[in-house]
Amino acid sequence: MQYPVIAIDGPSASGKGTVAARVAAALGWAYLDSGALYRVTALYAREQGAAWDDEAVVAALAAALPVRFVDGRVELDGRDVSSDIRAEEIGMGASQVAALPAVRAALLQRQRDFAVHGGLVADGRDMASVVFPEAALKVFLTASAEVRAQRRALQLGVPLAGEAYERIVADIEKRDEADRNRAVAPLKPAADAHMLDTSDLSIEESVKKVLDWYRQIEN
Repeated sequence: MQYPVIAIDGPSASGKGTVAARVAAALGWAYLDSGALYRVTALYAREQGAAWDDEAVVAALAAALPVRFVDGRVELDGRDVSSDIRAEEIGMGASQVAALPAVRAALLQRQRDFAVHGGLVADGRDMASVVFPEAALKVFLTASAEVRAQRRALQLGVPLAGEAYERIVADIEKRDEADRNRAVAPLKPAADAHMLDTSDLSIEESVKKVLDWYRQIEN
């Protein structure tokens, strides 16, 4: 690989996006939120009236996806959809379209093209196992389902009790099941990945751990 890559994988709401973005900032590297590509694909398919299980149509939309990442924003066809793609419904749609081989193939090279200009920190579900198998550092970051549900609820401003919270718990468990059992690129640690359970760690502690691992390799 021309540029070094740190690949951080993990389940929904595990904190991998926040950790990856901060690691990238600390190193002065580019950052790829691969999950955003699948979320944008799901949103775009819905807006175009395509069913999430229509593999040929969704793959065609993914191949021509008018998406840009600008100053921390996600833009779809010139519109800021950063908040829209974080809806739980779109998250489930992303999991569904991500299970389609033709969609994954359509987005594979687009993800690899982010590995330019010095270095890249990429987060997702198959960054280490499929997209960047020769990454300098591979991390599988996770947390308990309860902790992840609490994090997502706080992110969305939902009380940590009640119907809305229980729906978040159910959605996370459902998505975990779908991601683990999909036929193509299922969610699992790469054989040589460093395991990092963040259930009892702060963001700062998690970021420091990843940076320490990379510096050990670099030195």
